[in-house]
Amino acid sequence: MCCRSGAHAGQEAERQTIQEQVERFNASQKQITVQLTFIPEGSYNAQVQAASLSRDLPDVLEFDGPFVYNYVWQQNLIPIDTLISEQVRQELLPSIIQQGTYKGRLYSIGTFDSGLGLFGRRSQLKAAGVRIPTGNEDAWTAAEFNQALGVLAKKDPDGQVLDLKLNLQGEWFTYAFSPLIQSAGGDLINRRDYQTASGALNGPAAVGAMKQVQNWMQQGYVDPNIDDAAFTEGRVAIAWGGHWLYKDYAKAAGNDLVVLPLPNFGTGSKTAQGSWNWGITKNCENPKVAMRFLEFLLQPEEVLAIANANSAVPATKTAIAQSQLYAAGGPLRLFSSQLLAGQTVPRPQTPAYPVITSAFQDAFAAIRNGLDVKTALDKAVTTINVDIQDNQGYPDVGSLTNPTEPFATERTDDPSPTPQVKR
Repeated sequence: MCCRSGAHAGQEAERQTIQEQVERFNASQKQITVQLTFIPEGSYNAQVQAASLSRDLPDVLEFDGPFVYNYVWQQNLIPIDTLISEQVRQELLPSIIQQGTYKGRLYSIGTFDSGLGLFGRRSQLKAAGVRIPTGNEDAWTAAEFNQALGVLAKKDPDGQVLDLKLNLQGEWFTYAFSPLIQSAGGDLINRRDYQTASGALNGPAAVGAMKQVQNWMQQGYVDPNIDDAAFTEGRVAIAWGGHWLYKDYAKAAGNDLVVLPLPNFGTGSKTAQGSWNWGITKNCENPKVAMRFLEFLLQPEEVLAIANANSAVPATKTAIAQSQLYAAGGPLRLFSSQLLAGQTVPRPQTPAYPVITSAFQDAFAAIRNGLDVKTALDKAVTTINVDIQDNQGYPDVGSLTNPTEPFATERTDDPSPTPQVKR
């Protein structure tokens, strides 16, 4: 029996590991063979959409987690909560279950999750008299963070002391900066019913948070980082970034590297979650066989294999406990502890998410270029609200009287060959 599987062609170490995992699974089975196809990441979503229209989706599909809700709404995925064993489910991080759940049903599972925070050079922070937080509970306040940037800038030749990864594209900006809005008390959408972004994305909390970000740029604190080397070359003392940066940053800074939580903008330090994960498509003739493959990928040794390849947070509690990076006392324990403790915020769990993230990315670009923050966010809100109205609030597809073509943005989050983000 053949089970077709489609996966994104990410970084080389990740591709190689997934290929080896498929080979190990096939060697362990007598009557099941997984046939793996890698799809270029830059055109991944477009190819999935094309396969859906031609009814040629593989049995098992890997996709970026925040887009699961749009795929479910398009009826491309089947629920898997009755297929996954309770033992495996209990092992998963809360964030993995949260990300894969839509309207009370589980549709996807991941073998790894992401970590987001600040990377700093301990010696520079100490020399400037800047307090070094130890976890989410004592994260810098907005005022402390602004003061730290000012003090560090006075000791820096060009005053550029913060890397916001402005060299990246697309989803990075939503992933990286919506936690600030949420920490301030706003959000990308009103999550009560997911029917409007009004008051959430353009309310006082969100506007205030993004004004702070704009101010960092206008004060000259932010390195443009067109070469993706601001932190590794020592040009900045603090870098905004995720787990995928750790290997290069540790190599550059050694024991001087410190991992810190994002600043607290009023309601506690928030951070992001979510990464690539797996689901079973409507084309699959034997979902139980497909789940056997997915549960194989969630064995501790397989979770650690992929996590070691991409430095991501292992998706299971046992694998985290065995990880040199993420176990208690590990250099990236902050990221795993945030996920274990539920201190992360999923991106909006709605089929409208592709439009939400596209609108926010446009708003961020406008804010970066000096546009009035409220004006930029108002425009994003209008875009989001119109999409929701056009799709009649995104009810179940069967209840739509005149559904529009589902909107989906392209993801550009592979760090090579172009400088983008890998999660």
